[in-house]
Amino acid sequence: MEIEQLEQQVSQTRRDILRMVHKVSSGHPGGSLGCTEFLVALYNEVMDLKEPFTMNGVGEDLFFLSNGHISPVFYSVLAHRGYFPVAELATFRLLNTRLQGHPTTHEGLPGVRIASGSLGQGLSVALGAAQAKKLNKDTKLVYTLHGDGELQEGQNWEAILYASGKKVDNLIATIDLNGQQIDGATEQVMPMGSIKAKFEAFGWDVLDIPEGNDLKAVLAGLKEAKSRTGKGKPVCVLLHTVMGNGVDFMMHTHAWHGKAPNDEQLAKGLAQNPETIGDY
Repeated sequence: MEIEQLEQQVSQTRRDILRMVHKVSSGHPGGSLGCTEFLVALYNEVMDLKEPFTMNGVGEDLFFLSNGHISPVFYSVLAHRGYFPVAELATFRLLNTRLQGHPTTHEGLPGVRIASGSLGQGLSVALGAAQAKKLNKDTKLVYTLHGDGELQEGQNWEAILYASGKKVDNLIATIDLNGQQIDGATEQVMPMGSIKAKFEAFGWDVLDIPEGNDLKAVLAGLKEAKSRTGKGKPVCVLLHTVMGNGVDFMMHTHAWHGKAPNDEQLAKGLAQNPETIGDY
């Protein structure tokens, strides 16, 4: 896709996020908006994917969303990529829907390989998938996404240590560094120090994407990350984003981590993100 097409998809995805969360007055728009460029780039330009979707993922790149509360952006990107009908986005968080507030597997939603409502578990699962690919001589990669606040969960660090110790070098883990979590700024809730220094101390190859809401920067950064795989170390991408990006009154604050816009706020947010490929 051309960069202009990707930008259009970003705008449409933001509209989807706002409308999904508004309809049911529930969900997590802040982190979803901040990770829109990343997931649009990943699914449309970076990953090598197969169609139709299969759970085994043989011969294709895999993605695991660890911070599952940002399901609105994940569902929107999957739908527009063709995993399930875009119209199904209208069922977000409704009773018996396949599009639960946190991704689940029991309803068989294409594109979702793990349930990720409990934070801190995604990297452990991704490591198993990455090692399975190595055992099967499958040369494709495994990608993950994690929140910075999520790294306060101890299981992450066991997995981070394991990844480097076992030289799982077909894995690219991206950390969404927006500095916000549900109860406030990450530095106030639980200061993490230098996440880059921590990953490097644990034996990872680490690179920064300082402009994580700039599509060109994200594409260049992920291309660089791919070039570093297969060299004996797992790769960590530090993606510096703005929570609520693209909707001015939601930006730079934890207040919209898990809060739905009202009718007036929805209209304002949609006005800042033009419809590009059609609302569902």
